[in-house]
Amino acid sequence: MEAPDLIAEAERQLTVCNACRYCEGYCAVFPAIESRRTFALADVEQIANLCHDCRDCFYACQYAPPHEFAINLPKVFAEVRQETYAHHARPRAAARVLGRSAAAWPLAALLALVVGLVATLASVGGALGSVHTGPGAFYEIIPELFMEVLFSVLGLFWLLSWLGSAMRFWRETQGAGPRAAASLPALLQAMGDALVLRYLGGGGQGCTYPGQQFSQARRVLHHLVAYGFALDLASTALAAFYDHVLGIPAPYPFLSPVVLLGTLGGIGIVIGSAGLLLLRTQADAGPTSRTAVRKDSAFLASLLLVAATGLLLLSLRDTILMGTLLIVHLSTVFALFVTAPYGKFVHLVYRFVALVRHAAERGRGADASHRRDRAASPGADRKA
Repeated sequence: MEAPDLIAEAERQLTVCNACRYCEGYCAVFPAIESRRTFALADVEQIANLCHDCRDCFYACQYAPPHEFAINLPKVFAEVRQETYAHHARPRAAARVLGRSAAAWPLAALLALVVGLVATLASVGGALGSVHTGPGAFYEIIPELFMEVLFSVLGLFWLLSWLGSAMRFWRETQGAGPRAAASLPALLQAMGDALVLRYLGGGGQGCTYPGQQFSQARRVLHHLVAYGFALDLASTALAAFYDHVLGIPAPYPFLSPVVLLGTLGGIGIVIGSAGLLLLRTQADAGPTSRTAVRKDSAFLASLLLVAATGLLLLSLRDTILMGTLLIVHLSTVFALFVTAPYGKFVHLVYRFVALVRHAAERGRGADASHRRDRAASPGADRKA
C-alpha cells in the first residue's frame, strides 16, 4: 500500500488505544486491537475494514482532538479503507481511473446515456418515441441479445473482480493478529454479523451518527438499502427464469412476483439511500475523511438514481416515454456495474472478509483459553 505516513499514523493511534482500552465494549474493532501487541500493515488493514464507522469511540475518547494525542480512529480508518480498495483492485489502470474520483459513476452513466441514445436513434429512429406494450416491448427498443450479453459480461467482470479482491485481501491479512484459518463456524458467525449489521449498533444503543446522540437511524436505513438491493437481485433472477425457462418475456404484470419484488426493492433503496444522504448533510465532519464522504455520497446517489429510474420506468412503461426511460435506466445500471469493483460498493467485500477473520480469531482465542484451563486443571474433565 502506497501510503506509509497514513499507516504510521494508524499504528500510532492503535497503540494508544491498546494502552487505554476504554472503548473495548463498543464493537469488534477493540477486541481485535487487544489481541495484538504490534500493528503491521496487515493488522491496520484488517482492523480498518472491521470498523463500521459508528463513531461511538470518537465521542467517548478522552484523547480525541483537541487533545495532543489527536486520536480519531473513524477518520484514519476511513482513509485506510480508501487505500485498501485502490491497492487490491484489478486491473490497476482501471482502478486508477475509476477508483480515485467520486466523478467516475456520473461520467460513466453520462457516456452510456449518450451512446445509448445515439445508437437507439440510429437503429429504431422514431420508434423510440412510440408506445410499446405487451410481452417483448422492451426489446423493440433495445435487442434482448444485446442486453443479455452486455450485462452478463459486466456481471461476470464484477463478480470476478470482487472475488479477486477478497482473495488478495485475505492473503495480505494472513499475518494479522493471531493465526486463524477460515472455518464454517467463522463463516456463519460473519454472515450473521453482516446480516443484522451488528456493529452498526455501537455499544448497543446505536451509532453516534450524525451527531453525538445515539441513534439506530443509520442501521435501519442501511438495512433498507442492503435488503432492497437483495430483493432487486431476486427479481432479476426470477425474470431470467420466466424468460428463458418459462418462455415469458418482459415486461411482466404489476402484480407478478417479478414486479412486486423489484418494486419493494426499489422503494427500499430509494428510502434508504436518500435517508443516508440526508444524514450525511447533518453529520459531524470531525470523525471522517473528506475523500471518503465524497465517494460514499457518490455511491449512494448512484444507487438512488438506479432505483428511482427503475421505478419511473415501471410507472411509465405504457407511455411514449418508455423507450427513453429504458435507456436512461440501463445507463445508470451500466455505470454501477463498471464502477462497482473500484468504489464504495466494494466495501462489503472487505468488511465481510474482515468479519470472517475476526470470527476465526475469536474462535481460536476461545479454543486456546479452553486448552489453558484444562492444562491448569488436569482433573477437571474427570470431575465433570
